[in-house]
Amino acid sequence: MNYHVNEEGYYGEFGGAYIPEILHGNVERLKREYLQIMESPDFRREFDALMRDYVGRPSPLYYAKRLSEKYGTRIYLKREDLNHTGAHKINNAIGQVLLARRMGKTRIIAETGAGQHGVATATVCALMGIPCVVYMGKTDTERQRLNVRKMEMLGAEVRPVTSGNMTLKDATNEAIRDWCCNPSDTHYVIGSVVGPHPYPDMVTRFQAIISEEIREQLQQQEGRGYPDYLIACVGGGSNAAGTFYHYLNDERVKLVAAEAAGMGVNTTETAATILLGKRGIIHGSRTFVMQDEDGQIIEPYSVSAGLDYPGIGPLHAHLADSGRTEVLAVTDRQALDAAKELTLLEGIIPALESSHALGVFQHKTFRPDNLVVLTLSGRGDKDMETYIDHFPQHQ
Repeated sequence: MNYHVNEEGYYGEFGGAYIPEILHGNVERLKREYLQIMESPDFRREFDALMRDYVGRPSPLYYAKRLSEKYGTRIYLKREDLNHTGAHKINNAIGQVLLARRMGKTRIIAETGAGQHGVATATVCALMGIPCVVYMGKTDTERQRLNVRKMEMLGAEVRPVTSGNMTLKDATNEAIRDWCCNPSDTHYVIGSVVGPHPYPDMVTRFQAIISEEIREQLQQQEGRGYPDYLIACVGGGSNAAGTFYHYLNDERVKLVAAEAAGMGVNTTETAATILLGKRGIIHGSRTFVMQDEDGQIIEPYSVSAGLDYPGIGPLHAHLADSGRTEVLAVTDRQALDAAKELTLLEGIIPALESSHALGVFQHKTFRPDNLVVLTLSGRGDKDMETYIDHFPQHQ
């Protein structure tokens, strides 16, 4: 089976472009031009130079010796937390802003949950001198105050969103409304592998630098270019899509996606979209959506601001539906415990999103000879207030 997108913008039965008529021209032009622009030599030169000299790529593939000893297997961490701005989001932000500039767009908008995509987009707009507006749910602006201040310092206008439960879904809704009002001069930098085609494929391709590097680094360090297991967290799913990309059709490699169970999949306080969602349409694509019997979206919950999204990228819906990925739901408590464990064993404080990927080791046993690569999608600076609340000093 081929797991990549087809010419109509679908991954199996998931994907497509379900958009307001006013955005049809923008999305159609993007669909016509994105691959042509991305594959042009001058674009590649500029993108590759910024990845190397500005972002600091390649990010290291680090053998986590003490974590490996604890779980009786061989664990490598792909250190996206060491990128400029502290997460994988910068890869896509640079790619999309470069692309928007080549398409003659003069204004950038973005949505953000945990704030890392907002910070990355604001960073690139500062670098390139382009005005930037970031939509962020009011709930997320309060729990990610540091990232809000960073975006403002970088010159972006952060617009708090007060509809719904004031998190990522609602920020995305407002960004789409803005784009509908300003279709000619504005490019919407979607931060994950969600939205109408070609966004899921475009974002995946920009993030595929992760799996490209994993392949080269494993070859150098282990004498083979593929692991037995790849593990990544999924909210919208961009770091996972980038981690899996070059291995999608390589059946030797087992793919494990960790989504946010919140307080548990048997409660109403959860964001386990793949396990609990039903087929539906959200933000321009057909995918799994958390919804009630009337098709109304059920508000998700997670301790992680970057994972409480009621949908999932259509690529991940297809991978799960076809059995290509194993999907595990990791609770808040398991993620928090995994964060503390990595910090104490390896001296690395992970982002809460990445902590859900680390929580897989509490669910699944690996063999001593297994080669396991886990993408550490971000660092924990932005989550320190949450960690302080959950880990009092006496612990």
